[in-house]
Amino acid sequence: MSDLGQVLKKARLEKKISLDDLQETTKIRKAYLEAIEEGNYKKLPGTFYVRAFIKSYAEAIGLDPNEVLKLYQNVIPASEPEPVEPIRSTRTSRNSERIGRWASTALVITFVVLIVGIIYYYVNKNYSGTADVNASEPPRITDKADPAPSDPNAAGGAIAEGGEPPQTVQEPPPAAPVTEVKLVRSERGTDYYTVTNASELQIKMTVTGDACWIRVDSLGEKKEAIAEGMFYNGNTEEWKLSNSAYLTFGRANAVELNVNGTIVPVGTDPNVKKLQFDLGTAG
Repeated sequence: MSDLGQVLKKARLEKKISLDDLQETTKIRKAYLEAIEEGNYKKLPGTFYVRAFIKSYAEAIGLDPNEVLKLYQNVIPASEPEPVEPIRSTRTSRNSERIGRWASTALVITFVVLIVGIIYYYVNKNYSGTADVNASEPPRITDKADPAPSDPNAAGGAIAEGGEPPQTVQEPPPAAPVTEVKLVRSERGTDYYTVTNASELQIKMTVTGDACWIRVDSLGEKKEAIAEGMFYNGNTEEWKLSNSAYLTFGRANAVELNVNGTIVPVGTDPNVKKLQFDLGTAG
């Protein structure tokens, strides 16, 4: 066991925190936590995650993570150089998606207005045609005035002879509610989001950096990992869940996250990022 591992384990035991409790708090696998205490860093996914996992471990047991990394920087493997992220292209892609959504909304509104205008035009045209036909008929000369029809069917027959009855204007169907992804709180290193007006979570992840370790947990009746491992540049994965989801990114600035059509910010630093998404209702 290394000196750093002894310090971390001693502090953990003094706080009476088990490895299972620590795993639940940090979302780091128990095997990785044991490897950190033993100083066996080769068991971790990569050299970058050594510092990230040690930092999360120290924070969870109440130690200053920066002080721990500084004191033991000689025994901690150096991180791999961070690749240059295509920030400009990412921003351009996000702007293009926003413009596309605005254009689609404007097109739908224009189409609805056009349909209502056409219906209004034909209704007015038919109504004017009926009035003109009745006005052009010469008045009848009779010995006595015809009594007003008391039978509703007789009145309907007069309308049928004089012209077509007015058409009923149908109201356009109400627009579907817009899905909203909203940050509600940040607590103990985790960002909590609520997704409203949606029947399921639609999660899309794209690796834009060199590589990233990712874990996706489904929070149904019991917690269940549906994806875990290293993903590399250009990899795109999609998941659909009918309940809450918990996501852990080993290198936040190496991924782009899209939830139900909304880009979710995960940060610009190469640190561990944890997010939880819950389905909710508007209001």
